[in-house]
Order: sequence, then C-alpha cells, then structure tokens
Amino acid sequence: MIDFEIWDQLLRQYVDAQGRVNYQAWKTEQPHALTQWLQHYQNRQIESNLNKLEQLALWINLYNAFTISTILERYPLDSILPRFLGIPNWLSFLWFFQRKAYYIFGEHYSLGQIEHQILREKLQEPRIHFAIVCASVGCPLLRAGAYFPEQVMQQLDEDASRFINNPEKACYDFSTQTLYCNKIFKWYRQDFLKAAPSLPEYIASYLRIDANLTTTTPISYVAYDWNLNDISH
Repeated sequence: MIDFEIWDQLLRQYVDAQGRVNYQAWKTEQPHALTQWLQHYQNRQIESNLNKLEQLALWINLYNAFTISTILERYPLDSILPRFLGIPNWLSFLWFFQRKAYYIFGEHYSLGQIEHQILREKLQEPRIHFAIVCASVGCPLLRAGAYFPEQVMQQLDEDASRFINNPEKACYDFSTQTLYCNKIFKWYRQDFLKAAPSLPEYIASYLRIDANLTTTTPISYVAYDWNLNDISH
C-alpha cells in the first residue's frame, strides 16, 4: 500500500480551507516533491488483496495527485479548458482526461480510466464525485489532506456534505421551489440514483435546510466554472 504521508503534507501546506491551491508557491518551493513521490511507486506491484476502503483511498488520492502534478507542470494557466481565439478547445480538454499519461504499478492509466473503470464501475461509490478534483472551480473543493483507508468513508461523507451545503454547488429556491444544482449531478445522475430514488432525495439526505425535496422537485443545473482552482483567483 502507498504511504500517503508526503501527499498529505503537501496538501496541508498548499491547499486552503476553500479548496484553492497555491500553485505558485508549490511550484516555487517544492516543484519536484509530488512527481518524486509518484515516481517512487511506478514499478511497484499493487497488492492484489486490497479491501474496498484501501482501494478507495488509493485511487482517489492518485486521481487528485495526477491532476495536480499535471497542473504544476503547466502552471501558470487560468483554466483547465483550453481556448483558441476565445473558443473552447473541447478536443484538447477531453485529451486531458483520456490520455494514458500516468505510469504507476507498472501500467499506464488515464484520469478517465481511474474515474470510470475503477472508482465508478468497480468500487461503486457515488460519493467519489465529491472527492476527485479536476482542478476547476466547478469541481468539489480539494481536501487539504490525503484520504486514508481507516477514515475514507467518513471523509467521503464530509465531502458530500460540504459539496451539497455549498450554495455555489446546490441551492434550493423556496420562492420558485426549484433546486439549483452543479452539473456533476446531471453528468453522474445514474450513480446517485443507486443510492436514492431521485436526485432531490439524494441531495436532501445531506442538505442542512428544511426543504421538502421529492422526486417531483424541479431541478435547474447551473453553469460549470472551468477556471483553475488557484488560490490567486
């Protein structure tokens, strides 16, 4: 099993309480620390008997570490969505997630592979959508610390609660009786419906306001912010 202490220390040092990353300080002070930590495990063998908690902690940490390492390589940048003459370059954007650029345990992985094949299909945990971070403002807030097997279920519950009770991610308008949601709920709707009869009811299980959310509650999805989760923004 990977020792997450170095990753944990880096996150505690460079991520604030709002999930924003001080990329400039990280790149200036410890430009190689994250890469060296990941390289240490490139040719190690992954244990075949990891339980679900160990696998969740492992792959959430790796997804976030790979993402941050790529941003540090390319920093400074304003957004993870490239633009050409002001027009979003969606092909380049998709390549960011689909390219098998990350070598660990003797194999190449893409971010999409880790998310869809391992975390979603194999481990079947919808709360990973509140934990894995693509380095944009619209994403969940990056946790200022690593995930650990003995804490990961509690950490995921905290992440779900923090995301859903953030008015920028989910908000119920009592005047129109409409639930406004981050598009993560739209994109991964089927994952959440494995845990609740409807999206409003899933959200209600974490929402700290007294709103009568039911299957018939109207949902409106808000625009997704692809700007970098940089502390300077």
